[in-house]
Amino acid sequence: MVASRDIDGSVSVPALYGKELRWKREAAGLTLQQTVEESFYGVSYLSEIERGQRRMPMDLARHVDRVLGTDGFFERRCEDARNARRGVHAEYFAPVAEMEKRARSIEEWGPALIPGLLHTAPYTRAIAHVTHPLDLAEEVDVKVRNRLQRGRLFDDPQRPEYWVILHEPLLRSPLLPPREMADQLDHVAALGRRRRIVPQVLPWNAPLSPFMAHSMKLMEFDDEPPVMYTEGPYHGQLIDDPAVVKRYGKAYDRLRAAALSSEASLAMIETTAEDLRNGNQRD
Repeated sequence: MVASRDIDGSVSVPALYGKELRWKREAAGLTLQQTVEESFYGVSYLSEIERGQRRMPMDLARHVDRVLGTDGFFERRCEDARNARRGVHAEYFAPVAEMEKRARSIEEWGPALIPGLLHTAPYTRAIAHVTHPLDLAEEVDVKVRNRLQRGRLFDDPQRPEYWVILHEPLLRSPLLPPREMADQLDHVAALGRRRRIVPQVLPWNAPLSPFMAHSMKLMEFDDEPPVMYTEGPYHGQLIDDPAVVKRYGKAYDRLRAAALSSEASLAMIETTAEDLRNGNQRD
């Protein structure tokens, strides 16, 4: 019997069962192709799971358990992973939160809300009250803590490279009282002035296309294919088809070209924050 290999489970849940999957498969003397035969998945998909780049879907876990004779091990790990992330992130967003930590670059478009990585606590709390009005106070507190923890990504002085385009109307969003909204804008501007992020503002009267009504998060990695993520209040979609991701990348480039320069955008964000703090309203 082959001795078990050490597994660094601190990296991520996918890394944990990915390494274990590779060990079990090699111990059984099976190739990737032999392991996925009679499943709906391909060799590259299974390879990405072994490298910790994808989460294992439940139906594939059951297939692997059957092929490798692992007595439900991988099905139980999938359930463990699902339970572990409940209350931390919505299930559809959990893979994205893990990808953010590995990303080399992140580009976001915020048409209606400031992206989560840039939130202050009041902004996250306001969104939670609007989208989940029946949540208990302690449930909202958990969401706020987790959102702020995601923002610690910018404690690293260089990685990831982060570019964000904000639609001008959201700078004066009524989601928060003026002073709290000013604090939120100050936070974005401070990250920009530190050159930790590159913010741009798309003017309110810029020509809009249908796709611009939806949020976009494009992520690139060192050793993984790029992905695009979009979401609504209660759902999210992660897209990894290379051709589709490329088209969204081109769409983002057009947004960037239509937006104000970073310096002009920072000036607008800071001026708007000052206006909000001083009670100056603009039409």
